[in-house]
Amino acid sequence: MDLKQLRKEIDEIDNKLLELYNKRLELVLKVGELKNSNKSPIYRPEREKEILDRLKSINRQQHGKLSDAAIEALFLELFSVSRNYELAEKVAYLGPEASFTHQAAEQKFGALGNYVPINTIRGIFREVNNSNVKFGVVPIENSFNGIVSDTISCFSDFNVKIVAEVVLNVHHVLATTCDDVKDITRIYSKDIAFGQCKNFLEDFGLDNIEQIPVESTAKAAQMAKEDPGSAAICSEVAAKLYNLPILFRNIEDNENNKTRFFIISDFENEPSGRDKTTILAKLPNRPGALVDFLLDFKAAQIDLTKIKSHIVGGVSVFFLEFNGHRKDAHIAEILEKHKKSIKFLGSYVKEADDV
Repeated sequence: MDLKQLRKEIDEIDNKLLELYNKRLELVLKVGELKNSNKSPIYRPEREKEILDRLKSINRQQHGKLSDAAIEALFLELFSVSRNYELAEKVAYLGPEASFTHQAAEQKFGALGNYVPINTIRGIFREVNNSNVKFGVVPIENSFNGIVSDTISCFSDFNVKIVAEVVLNVHHVLATTCDDVKDITRIYSKDIAFGQCKNFLEDFGLDNIEQIPVESTAKAAQMAKEDPGSAAICSEVAAKLYNLPILFRNIEDNENNKTRFFIISDFENEPSGRDKTTILAKLPNRPGALVDFLLDFKAAQIDLTKIKSHIVGGVSVFFLEFNGHRKDAHIAEILEKHKKSIKFLGSYVKEADDV
């Protein structure tokens, strides 16, 4: 078969794909009409997870050429296009454009999402809580720096729900207009990024020059582009967005540096069969209160995967996560028993055990 014939067959397949995409979209719009009439949310993470798992399984059975990651990339973008046609719901993220939170948002909502950058975590919670945006994307923890305090405090203050989680591999680059690292006299970045790249900075003698913390690594790239003699520790995406040359890649100390993000909204998910639940607990101020609380979880055979103590408004609260959905009988019983002490934050499809 010659090149001309191969291209002809590819064109024919593309034509069929286009026809099928349009047919799928027609059905999705009908589903959207039913959901709107029932006031049901358009975005259903548990349904998307079900579709992806089914397609990956079929692909493996058929020995398909597509990897699991490729299937996710193709169909998550298709889901995003469908949602935008149904109801161009706004997605707020911790800006500016090209921040790691923006990348996490695109991982769930695709490149065509209706995105709104907001400069503070509290601002994102406020806009979701006030229904000015449908979704918010906020960082919750990093494998190097731990829990994000602002996010925990906002969960305590606002009545929103976690509907999904995203785990993003975090890689930093050193980007600059300088041709030689010796010409760099100051570095812009987010405060935690300096700590995540401590060994690199020491190795290249950059630990003694001025380090300027800014609100995001994307902002750092923008400022370094406009400031001769400076550099930015940022993501590769941010460097490319601001046309800032990259001098070194993967400069983070920990090659397994990951950040977990929550998608927050105003609804709750149905069980998917592979769920995780997150709660805040404010326990009575008496000896043994925490032990008694945890023993109830043990007796109910609930698999606690995380427990972190945190201070909110001068009061100690506990951030807890465990496997399962709030509608599971043994979990529902515990939540009811301790309802005066617990704030339920959400049950959602589990993407990772931990970061």
